[in-house]
Parts: sequence; structure tokens; C-alpha cells
Amino acid sequence: MYLKILFIVNPIAGTDRAKKLIPLIEEKMDKTNIKYSIVTTTKPREATEITIKGLEDGFDSIVAVGGDGTINEVTMGIVQKGYGTLGIIPGGTGNDLARSLNIPLDPEEALYSLLSGTKRYIDFGRINGSLFLNVASMGLDAEIVKRTEKIKKIVKSSFAYTISLIITLIVYKSKKLIIELDKETIEIDAMLTAVANGKYYGGGMKICPMALLDDGYFHVVVVRKVSKLKLLTLFPSVFKGTHVNLTDFVKVFKSKKVKLRFNKELLLNIDGEVVTAKDEVTFITDERKIELYAAK
Repeated sequence: MYLKILFIVNPIAGTDRAKKLIPLIEEKMDKTNIKYSIVTTTKPREATEITIKGLEDGFDSIVAVGGDGTINEVTMGIVQKGYGTLGIIPGGTGNDLARSLNIPLDPEEALYSLLSGTKRYIDFGRINGSLFLNVASMGLDAEIVKRTEKIKKIVKSSFAYTISLIITLIVYKSKKLIIELDKETIEIDAMLTAVANGKYYGGGMKICPMALLDDGYFHVVVVRKVSKLKLLTLFPSVFKGTHVNLTDFVKVFKSKKVKLRFNKELLLNIDGEVVTAKDEVTFITDERKIELYAAK
């Protein structure tokens, strides 16, 4: 069972939502006999450093309180040390990995679920040296996320994503990709390509309903070039996951290794964090697995 739990809180996640969970965590943990500590991050990437130090200081469980980006950073620290159990209390905007794991989105319920001690092992992937647990994607959605970051500085609400979506749909152009899989190579003009370990991304969109977090494979979802009007009508189906049935427009592949090749700089969305990629990107399922607390 637990020895010591370290809660790492990203104070700006979910528009300060994660920071507001600290009193709740203290109240519930003080009623247990479990030793714990709470640390807040002060800068990007710091959660990885705090995780490593926490494990070295004897904490056996590291709980990410924030969004998918915070979870990614904590996981990186656990992977670098080679031991430790990941816990998740959703406190971000999207919380898509929690959805894929069936972890309650209500923070109090998530904490109770965590304290039940139920564990499981899940896969994680690597992208040119970076790590991801849930979904990495290239194309329309990455552009939407990047534009949303800018619009949020002006529009302080969930409408920022909607505005970004509309603008991006109007100006976005498809990307020519060569997709190399375990057993085949595909050349395609794509609107979106998602390499999925989990089912959900983008704040509840069921991008890959058949994805399993522990089967050792990626599912690659490719939306081929379609008209803007058609794309707009297809978009709502992603929330239900029914878009994968539209096989004239959407293709799904299964592979342990995926390489995307392209002839220009493209944006890559890794667990909600957007980076720039050049020429090619390789996705590999790591042979190791992450131990984490999951819902019963």
C-alpha cells in the first residue's frame, strides 16, 4: 500500500482550477494515516524535476494535479527514475487521459478512487525523444490548439476553442504525408492524423474508440482531404466516435511503430502541448509500461 504520496499541482492548469483543489486534497488526506506532501510548480517542465526529487526522497506515489501536460511531465520523471506509481487528479481543461482511464472527472471522486489503491499498467509512446501517454496528432487539431492559445489571451472562456475551430476550418489546408506502418506505407493528403494510445483528446472528442491503453499498439486515425463543408458536418461525429465508421473519409490503422514524413514544418500536438516538427516524426511504443492508480 502507500508509503508516501507527493501531490504535484500545476497552479495555472484549467484556469487555476488545479490550484483551487489544494484545500480539498489537504482536507481529505488529513483524515487518513498516509504521509503526504503538496508541491506547486512555478515554471514549465518543472513537474519532471519535482517528480525525480520526490522519488529520491522516498515518495513512492506521485500524483499529477492538473491537465494532460502535467501528467506527461510527471510520467517523464517516473520513466527517467525507472520506478514510482503515477496518480491522476483531473484539474486541467481537457483531462482526456483521465477519460480514457475512466478516472472520475470530479476531483473529490478521483481522489477517493486513487486512495482505493487499485493499480494497472499502461503503455506509453516516444516521439523523437519526447514521451506521450494519450494521443499525439498532426494537422487540423494541432493548428486549432495553437490558435486557441493565442485567442485565450483575449477571450477568457471556453468560446476560445470554438472561435479557433471556426477560423482554422476556414484557413486550413490539407497536408501531404507519407505514413510508414509496421506492414505498409501509405501516401495521403490528410486533414488530420492522430496516433492514439488512448481514446479521447481535445476535451472529450472520442478520436479513437477502439484504442486500448495496454495492448502494446498505436491506432492511427487518418482523415483524408475533404471539403471544408464536409469537414464541418463530420466534426460533431468525433465526440461520439462514430466518425471511424465513415470509411470513405476516415481510415484507421494499427501499428507498433509509426513514421510520418512530410516536406515542410508542421505542428505536432503531444498530449495537448504543441511543438514544431521538421521533415519526419517517429512514434514508437516503449517496451516498458507505467504503473498507475486507476478507477475500479
